[in-house]
Amino acid sequence: MLRIATFNLENLDDGPSADPPLEERIPVLRPQLESLHADILCLQEINGQKRSRTEPRNLHALDKLIKGTAYADFHRAFTERDDGKGAADKHNLVVLSRYPIESYWPVYHERVDPPLVKLGQALPKEKAPAPVYWDRPILQTVILLETGERLHLLNLHLRAPLAASVPGQKKSPFAWKSTSGWAEGYYLAAIKRSGQALEARLLVDEIFDSDPDALIAVCGDINADAYEVPSRILKAELDDTDNPDLAKRVLFEVDERLSDGERYSVIHHNRRQMLDHILVSKALAARCRSVEVVNRDVRDEYADHLVDAHPPQSHHAPLVALFDDD
Repeated sequence: MLRIATFNLENLDDGPSADPPLEERIPVLRPQLESLHADILCLQEINGQKRSRTEPRNLHALDKLIKGTAYADFHRAFTERDDGKGAADKHNLVVLSRYPIESYWPVYHERVDPPLVKLGQALPKEKAPAPVYWDRPILQTVILLETGERLHLLNLHLRAPLAASVPGQKKSPFAWKSTSGWAEGYYLAAIKRSGQALEARLLVDEIFDSDPDALIAVCGDINADAYEVPSRILKAELDDTDNPDLAKRVLFEVDERLSDGERYSVIHHNRRQMLDHILVSKALAARCRSVEVVNRDVRDEYADHLVDAHPPQSHHAPLVALFDDD
């Protein structure tokens, strides 16, 4: 059996600026991770740390978190800086695998050029369109399973549905000067989220071009429910393409197996949302035996934001799916 899990740990960090401190988070997060019993674990929002000014950033906070667990001995892939010198300071993507990782690489605007946008609400007024870049790369991996088969795994974290910054339109990090400025910022965020979903979909189609029966899993924090644009781009369902010849290219949401009452990974202002997903190819979907989203103790992120609370747990629930080997 093969267990694949995804979990946004939400700004896992260490050091004096970490809030809450890592020492408070480990007793909460480590048992959660261990309870997943994952063979392949996709993580989002893993921050990088330096032990000295001269060394590159590494994943020291993650190392402390998984110390003494089975994950400490897993194979590892993670997104790195553009210059190849260690991890980024914020929001790295990580894959931990019991099975060998044959190859991995970050994908960032390799198949979709940054869209050019001239912001009408920017102050001072912009003279020309400027490129809109994704917030972070996609982590593409190829994992050699025990059966000898290859699993093509994409770990991604799409832009949150929060308005992106528009020059001159912010009063503070979360407050806006005008509704027009906020609206254009929200439009900008939608471009980022949908554009990166398109890049991931193009990667999936390239894999299908080489192998129509490929085992593919797209895991992570998609920041969209099943019916929003990024999810529809990724899945390419027949209701949208209206072409039966493309049936083998559809990606299936494993969490569709869950009841409506179970199906949420985030609570925002009393609204339960399924933002974290595992999307799989038809060949892998046929092997899916069970799905669980561990959301029993998930907190309302908006309620915590209002009182500036920083609990040790993540506001995201982990999602885990069990598959037959073949």
